[in-house]
Amino acid sequence: MNERILLCLAHMSGKEQDFIKEAFDSNWVVPLGPNVNGFEKDLEDFVNARGEGQAPLEKKVVALSAGTAAVHLALIACGVKPGDEVLVQSFTFCASSHPIAYLGATPVFVDSERETWNMDPELLEEAIKDRIAKTGRKPKAIVPVALYGMPYRIDRIMEIADRYGIPVVEDAAEGFGSRFNGQVLGTFGRYGVLSFNGNKMITTSGGGALICPDADAAREILWYATQARESYPYYQHEAIGYNYRMSNICAGIGRGQMTVLDEHIAHHRHVQALYEELLEDEKGIVMHKAPSPEFDSNYWLCTATIDPELRIKGQENAYKKVITGAVGGAAGVTHTVESATTDCQPNDNVEAMRMYLDAAGIESRPLWKPMHRQPVYKDAPAYVNGVSESLFKVGICLPAGPWVSDEHVRYIVSKIKEAIEY
Repeated sequence: MNERILLCLAHMSGKEQDFIKEAFDSNWVVPLGPNVNGFEKDLEDFVNARGEGQAPLEKKVVALSAGTAAVHLALIACGVKPGDEVLVQSFTFCASSHPIAYLGATPVFVDSERETWNMDPELLEEAIKDRIAKTGRKPKAIVPVALYGMPYRIDRIMEIADRYGIPVVEDAAEGFGSRFNGQVLGTFGRYGVLSFNGNKMITTSGGGALICPDADAAREILWYATQARESYPYYQHEAIGYNYRMSNICAGIGRGQMTVLDEHIAHHRHVQALYEELLEDEKGIVMHKAPSPEFDSNYWLCTATIDPELRIKGQENAYKKVITGAVGGAAGVTHTVESATTDCQPNDNVEAMRMYLDAAGIESRPLWKPMHRQPVYKDAPAYVNGVSESLFKVGICLPAGPWVSDEHVRYIVSKIKEAIEY
């Protein structure tokens, strides 16, 4: 097997080319147009649908340039300003918390509960009470995250948020198509964030969207996303706006991708089930899975934990060499570093497994490093129970995208088993 097996990559169907050609033929090569309108309508139809016997929702969706932009605008709409505090899940990618810093506010990190790996509702309430006691003010928003597609305990989170009158911004960037009790993630809170980056469940090459409670809220988000221009024949600005609108070309890709969304979700769930079956009897390797049927994950990434006592071939070489590029095809430019280690990193056997799989042409990655252990947030308040840090030390992400076949999964599992020293 010579091809490299990628972690997660949403591939294109034939429909995208038709929508893109239409955009060029009609000269709609701008951040508005028929594809943007059509993509938003397709998204609304999807997120508003609910289970049998449940009335559909009436949410509105605004297509944006990135999921990060969606988080940023949602926080603005919740009234977050310099000096405010926002409660955010620590176990996440930095796009969940960086927009808080963009606004001059302070992220207050909340650790995870062990079953879903997502925001711990009990710790959330403890953090709310303590921040009120310490600052005399409520946090301005709560940002739970659907880590690797797994639904958070949104019933408990919403009950707590409603009791304290704090708006919820659901970061469902990794959880597009995941549901809790039959309802799409991103539709429970005041706002819901979606991402269509190249590695997500569907892609627009880059892009995101914000699920809004109603048409008035969507209009305000759209206004902020298009430089906050007032209705004069010339450009007048009475608020700071942003260039965050999705282009008609990217939206055309999205419209085509929506035709295969259900197929992609079904494939990811199939891959997860196959990993579970093939690794069921492998002591020391445990697949992370939904705790009960109400947590209907899209399994954007399939993740596993490795017992700290498990010995992996080549483990003696873990962290001996400084990484010179981004692991796992991460976008952007990485800084060079002098040391191969930090004070919080995956165990040596996890890194050894990553290196062993990499040598076999298999891309894998560590779990997200908790934000409360990131140097950039060393001074941010954090309410921790040790769960996210302990998982970061033992966890690994395995290939799960639409290109990953049953044959690939069997090959990956064979290499995982081969890597273990018995």
